[in-house]
Amino acid sequence: MQWEAITWQRMAERLAGHLDNPDDDSDKASGNDPDNAHDSSREQGGWQRVGIDGAPAADTGVLAGELAEALRRRGRPSLVVPADGFLRPASLRFEFGRQDVDSYLGGWYDTAALWREVFGPTDPGGTGRVLPDLWDPVTDRATRSPYVELPPGGVLLVHGPLLLGHWFPFDLSVHIRLSAGALARRTEESARWTLPAFARYEADTDPASTADAVVRADDARHPAWTGIRSR
Repeated sequence: MQWEAITWQRMAERLAGHLDNPDDDSDKASGNDPDNAHDSSREQGGWQRVGIDGAPAADTGVLAGELAEALRRRGRPSLVVPADGFLRPASLRFEFGRQDVDSYLGGWYDTAALWREVFGPTDPGGTGRVLPDLWDPVTDRATRSPYVELPPGGVLLVHGPLLLGHWFPFDLSVHIRLSAGALARRTEESARWTLPAFARYEADTDPASTADAVVRADDARHPAWTGIRSR
């Protein structure tokens, strides 16, 4: 892979420009010339879905927030949905123990609810009525959050771990990559049992090849990325 040093803010502008005009990843689409950006999603009257994938230690919410702000400056509505808001109840997550790697990989996140409450409403012909979260893992209770109306032409930003192994219908996907050493250093002691799960995710899903863009973030202050790769 070839890496380009970049700031999170500049990366967000490049991603926002690509969403405005997927056929042009030049500086015109990156925010330097917003008057010439082509807002394809608003012309089509639909929604765009972005996935920002990475382990909890990768702080995917940082890029999601920067991208939401970059879209706001372009007049694009967006909704940030953290995958952690769709954890399953503790009785299901911990059915085989609190540190079961297989369960973490395949049973912690309520992917059916994500399909039903987040992706389904933003399918062509959908309502745009998205549930931003479903379950609070701290209280182990339903959040009872109200639905949010994402208007046509809006952008759905889903971020969190293990997103690229479920065939979610992302129009644009970003994988924030940490080396094994950086992941171990930045993962809290209580969560280090998940490290084998992320090693298996890398081996089985190969998110660095699956994603449209890969970010190297061993030093979060100095990220680098591949740019948005043509498919």
